[in-house]
Amino acid sequence: MLVQISHERSQALLRQRNLFALTSAGLAVALVVAGGFAATRDREVVLVPTVRAPLTVSSAGVSAQYMEFVTRDAALMLLNRSPEGLDYWMSQILELADPAANGTLKGELMKIVEEQRGSDVTQAFVIKEIKVDPAALTSEVKGTLKTFVGATVIGSDERRFRFSWTYQGLRLGLSGFVQISTEDTNKESK
Repeated sequence: MLVQISHERSQALLRQRNLFALTSAGLAVALVVAGGFAATRDREVVLVPTVRAPLTVSSAGVSAQYMEFVTRDAALMLLNRSPEGLDYWMSQILELADPAANGTLKGELMKIVEEQRGSDVTQAFVIKEIKVDPAALTSEVKGTLKTFVGATVIGSDERRFRFSWTYQGLRLGLSGFVQISTEDTNKESK
């Protein structure tokens, strides 16, 4: 009787050992397959032809260099416009916008679209200076804003614009923009 109990117990232990060995072998195969996928996986690096140095994006915060590049692109996109491309212009700015500020920005952009649609007025902005403050998530762009009616320049003024940003989930999003007077900035620099 003891031999039969001993035999049943050893058979149960043998089944447990075999099940453990089979599970371990399955996990080892899965690990090798996952390692192979990871080693041969395509890596993507976004290369921007106008970037002069490699950029890294961190969850710790936005770097000044990255913020400057995004500000430059946003300013050029926002301040260079013509009546022929207003719908595309607005959609591209809204893609850059922070989702929480999308409605407010769309309202401001719609005013510009309604004012400019059907006219011959075109704007061109030439950047002269960009200042960024990654801690406050703001940036300022100074430059010359030229206004054209047809091919005639009707205005060429020094302007300064302030951009407000949000940084969530490795994404820098535009939350607002405003033109600031150049007189205020002259007082700040003195």
